[in-house]
Amino acid sequence: MSLKEDINFSLWCDFIERDFLENQFQDLVKDEVIQGATSNPAIFASSISNSVAYKQQLGILQVNTAKTIYEEVAMTDIKRAAEILEPMNRIDSDDGFISLEVDPTLSDDAEGTIEEGIRLYKTIAYDNVMIKVPATKAGYKAMEELSSQGINVNATLIFSPEQAISCANALNRGMEKSITESKAVISIFVSRFDRLCDNEFGAKGIEKAKLGIINAVKCYHEINKFHNDNIRTLFASTGVKGDELPSTYYVDNLLYPNSVNTAPLATIEDYVQSGSTEPSKIISEDECDEFFKMLTKHGIDTNEIYETLLSDGLEAFKVSFEELLSKLKV
Repeated sequence: MSLKEDINFSLWCDFIERDFLENQFQDLVKDEVIQGATSNPAIFASSISNSVAYKQQLGILQVNTAKTIYEEVAMTDIKRAAEILEPMNRIDSDDGFISLEVDPTLSDDAEGTIEEGIRLYKTIAYDNVMIKVPATKAGYKAMEELSSQGINVNATLIFSPEQAISCANALNRGMEKSITESKAVISIFVSRFDRLCDNEFGAKGIEKAKLGIINAVKCYHEINKFHNDNIRTLFASTGVKGDELPSTYYVDNLLYPNSVNTAPLATIEDYVQSGSTEPSKIISEDECDEFFKMLTKHGIDTNEIYETLLSDGLEAFKVSFEELLSKLKV
């Protein structure tokens, strides 16, 4: 029995590129290796910069603004991914989704995020699209409004349990108001904690490569307290940089019931090769809380870590987006 059948665990691919969609992506879907996909401005920036598949469309679109060019190119790929994934979504409404992120420069603009989210969703016109919204104060308002209109939401850039709770509250409220059922995922970023903290932790005798997983599991427990089957935890940022850890470390340790893991293509390929089909041992909420108490005793301020990671994450997405726009007009 697969992990999907056994515990409703889904693996989504954190990558999108036009040639990939017409080849390997379809094999991964057909072979039931992946059950969905995600994108972000950094992924599109890389794909457009490194693939000739976009050259013709970019040439045709040059009369438009850079943002219009980006949206047309991105929506072409998103529509194609949605078309490929739609049969899966018809069979299982938890899966078969592709996500498109709103303009990251709107992260503090609730009305702008709502307006853009609705426009993108209606223009793409596939029910298995999720609109990706960052977890800021403005983002929570947008999540609630989009969910209330029956639009699927991928809440992104979640680092703290408080963010996870705020997202779940907003999505819950929106879904309760909606006459149309929608789905949502709350994307908890994992590996960035360890990349930021491991040097300090090592110097203080604290176990390395642990905080990202413990924090993600704490968020998972908080989200599950809402008992909303239409909201799932998604473990994001699960690729490994460097060779200190196995490449599938953040997948193998987070094979949890009713959850999603979105991983880079290389990580997915390594995971498939490993042949792993056993669910992870679930870390209890008490174990998570004990770990956080231990960090406090060692003088580690987790709130400062959360603020740094969120600020850096928002800034990185904005920079990627602005750099992408600057390259689209030739």
